Amino acid sequence: MRPSTSVASENNLAVKRKKPFVSVQNIETGFVYIILIIFAAMYIIPFLWLLSGSLKTSSELFTHPPIWIPKQLQWSNFTTAFSEFPFLLYLKNTLIITFSTIIGAVFSNSLIAYGFSRIEWKFRDGVFILVLATLMLPFQVTMIPLFVLFKNFGWIGTYLPLIVPAFFGNPFFIFLLRQFFIGIPKELSESAKIDGASEFTIYWKIIMPLSKPILTTVVIFAFIGAWGDFIGPLIFLSDNKLYTLSLGIQQIMSENDPRWTLLMAVGVAMTLPVIIVFFVMQKYFIQGITFTGTKG
Repeated sequence: MRPSTSVASENNLAVKRKKPFVSVQNIETGFVYIILIIFAAMYIIPFLWLLSGSLKTSSELFTHPPIWIPKQLQWSNFTTAFSEFPFLLYLKNTLIITFSTIIGAVFSNSLIAYGFSRIEWKFRDGVFILVLATLMLPFQVTMIPLFVLFKNFGWIGTYLPLIVPAFFGNPFFIFLLRQFFIGIPKELSESAKIDGASEFTIYWKIIMPLSKPILTTVVIFAFIGAWGDFIGPLIFLSDNKLYTLSLGIQQIMSENDPRWTLLMAVGVAMTLPVIIVFFVMQKYFIQGITFTGTKG
């Protein structure tokens, strides 16, 4: 038995040696990684340049050829920017608008999506197509009618034009949530109805707890949209005490001699929360996008 065993092991070794190290699958995998690295670099390099510029002196910032690593890190750019720039005031305004928008986006869009996915009613699909059609209307088209409407309400110069629309649905969020809700087994809803649960009870106690991935996706998109919004505050806010971070930075840039290193320091402070939110919630975000694409 021993000779046969040794012969078999030698044959296995020979087969392994004949197997090419570079296969078609390895080449395809390597090509995919190269493409991903290139696209990742396109997004990472600008942020690294922003971070580098926030730690430079003004002379180093405009040096040619450019330098990536400053000779001496200028951490004072951050303290100077926060002292000369009303960062905390604009941060508070931005957080008020952002968190209010997130609450409105999660509640209103999930409720509307529940009606489009779990409740049978006449012309439901036709109305849903009409809602999706509004995705083709850019904000620039509805900007003037909205301004006139909010002016008649007396809301210009307040947070209301930036917060209230979030409580009336967003077609993109409605689509994402509807596609996810459709994938939840209807047997759960039917069992709850047999036990006497109302539609709102089913929505709140069954559907919502099962929809954490897609709700996290909506939170991330709503956060990014409200956090970096510039056109909305520019149109509807007239008091600089109500300015958001994006609008406040623009006011500094419009001055005759903008201090670019300080602007970059504020830019880093604005970008970090978005990065942190994404990395904290990326697990649920990826699940939400994946499940939405596979269920329908």
